[in-house]
Parts: sequence; structure tokens; C-alpha cells
Amino acid sequence: MALLPENFSFARKGLPLVAIAGLVIAALFIWSGLPDRQLEEPERDPPRATGALANSARVAGAGVVEPSSETISVGTALAGLVTDLRVQPGDFVTRGQPLFVVDTRAIRSRVEESGAAVGEARAAIQEAQAAIAEARSAESTAGRQLALYREVDDPAAVSRAEVIRAEGEASAARQRRELAQARLSAAQARLRSAEAQVGSARTELGRATVRAPISGEILAVNIRPGEYLSTSAGGNSQSFIEMGETRPLHIRIDVDEEQAPRVALGEPAIVSPRGAAERQVKASFVRAEPQIVPKRSLTNSAAERVDVRVLQLIYQLPDSDGTFRVGQQVDAFIPAKDGKTPQASRAEAAR
Repeated sequence: MALLPENFSFARKGLPLVAIAGLVIAALFIWSGLPDRQLEEPERDPPRATGALANSARVAGAGVVEPSSETISVGTALAGLVTDLRVQPGDFVTRGQPLFVVDTRAIRSRVEESGAAVGEARAAIQEAQAAIAEARSAESTAGRQLALYREVDDPAAVSRAEVIRAEGEASAARQRRELAQARLSAAQARLRSAEAQVGSARTELGRATVRAPISGEILAVNIRPGEYLSTSAGGNSQSFIEMGETRPLHIRIDVDEEQAPRVALGEPAIVSPRGAAERQVKASFVRAEPQIVPKRSLTNSAAERVDVRVLQLIYQLPDSDGTFRVGQQVDAFIPAKDGKTPQASRAEAAR
């Protein structure tokens, strides 16, 4: 304290000096942490309309490339191990072409068991038919013998015992025929049941081979040989195989519902890949979805509104050299039918 004057008051003179020093240090710290605000060119070209749409009325939208058939998620009707995978992403398949096979050992065993049951039933039918023929022959013989006895007028010529024996043989033959017919009916029922089981097992055997529902391109394969596939997977589970018709490709463009009435339906659209505004193509109109749906395709723009509903427009892309791929985001400009420029439309919406 000897360095300070005797009449120095820390509360009156020291604290203000400390506060001033703190403010100077804070200002220097803030100034050194300011970002560099030098203007630079954007890393990628923003989307823009060119040609006739550059200075004319238009509606902008964001879209996603999809197969013309839309994406088809291929599943399986039978649970089991994948024993044979016959496609890879990028393969083009025809309708009915096998994609993968589920383990069929249990089904083949059922086919063999049902086939054996069919053979046994057919053998039983043959035995019953032979028994019926034999019983009918015996019944016919006994009936003729009994009729002969009854035609004799002299009671002394044929004893009563012989008549009773002939009647008993005829009755026994008739009973054997009825029993054989019952066995025949039972064997025929077993045959029908066994044949139905064989047909069912063969149907299951056919369902074990999953085939392409349409002709198209394999987009994704999310299974491998040896994996167990379940038929009770939840709605958020990954598809086993995704495919679609990619010749030609379509794009699904989302237009905000407030701009939907301005779209000139049927007119072609100018489309460019996201981040490559200079690579533009003209897409032809296919259809407009009849239902307005919540927005799903996001552009990650800071000014983007996500709590809106959109009109989905489907356009067909021309043949390209791989510029567009399924799932790729695109920017689109569509002619408007009200003749108002985008700036005028925004000003009118603001009012």
C-alpha cells in the first residue's frame, strides 16, 4: 500500500479505473471476434429461370426425381432365410424375373408328404374299386342262385336250408359291396384332401421365389443371403428391394398452395439439378395430383416455410446422360397463367 497515495480511496478512484479497463478489454475481445464480412461469390449458382421465363410470369417449385412408375417396395409373402439373391442395384429386370428366393426346405418337405398321401389315397381307391367289383360279382351270383331256388315249384326239390344259405350269401355280398363303396368314398375324400395340400404346398413353393412386379431398374437392395425376412415388419422398416421404371424418369414438383391457382397446367417446365442452375432441361407435363398434401420435400432454405400444403405436379424428364437420378432434388420454373411477374405476386400477397 506504500505505492498508493495516503489519501487514495479505492472505492472512489480504484473501482472506476477497473471498470474502464474491463470495458476496454471487452471491446478489444469483441472487435477481434467479429466475422469477416467481405463479400464473396456463392459456392453454387442459385436457381434461376432462363429464356422466355426469365422476364415473364412464372411459378417456382422444388421437386424430387422419381421413377415413372413411382418407387415400388418389394416384399415377401413368406418369412424365412434368403437363400438366393439374384439382382444388384442398377440391374434392369423384366416383369416376372426372379429377384430372390426364401428358404423352401420346409415347403418341399410338405410337398413330398402330400404327394405320398396322394399315392396312398389312389392305392386305397383302387383297392376299394376292386372290392366293389368282387362284391358285385358275388352279389350277382348269389342273386341268380336265390332266384333259381325260388323258381322251383317242388318244395321237395330244394331244401329250406339251401334257400336260407343263398339268401345269406346274397345279403353278405350286398353288405361287402356297401362297405367297399364306403371305403371308396373315404379314399376319394382323402385323395381330394391330399391333392389340395399338394396344390397349397406348390403354391407356397412358388411364392417363395419373389419376382419383379414390373419391368424396371433395381434401385436398392437391402437384403443379403442368409438374412431372415419377416412378413410382420413395421411400417417404418426398410424395404427389402426398391425398384421402378426409370425409362423415362419423372419429377414430382411441390408448389405452395397459395401459388397453385397461378400454375398453367399442361405447360412444360424448366428444370435444373439442385446446385447446378446452368444445366437446365425442359420437362413435359404429365399430370397434377388431385389432392393437396402437406409439404415433405425441403430445400433447407432459411426462409422456407414448412407448415404449408402443396400441389404436386408430375413432369417427365427427357432422356439425359445421367444428369438426373432417382431421389435427386431439382429446382423448377413453371409458366403462370395470370401474367403477373413473381415480384408483383409477392407484393400482392404481402398486401
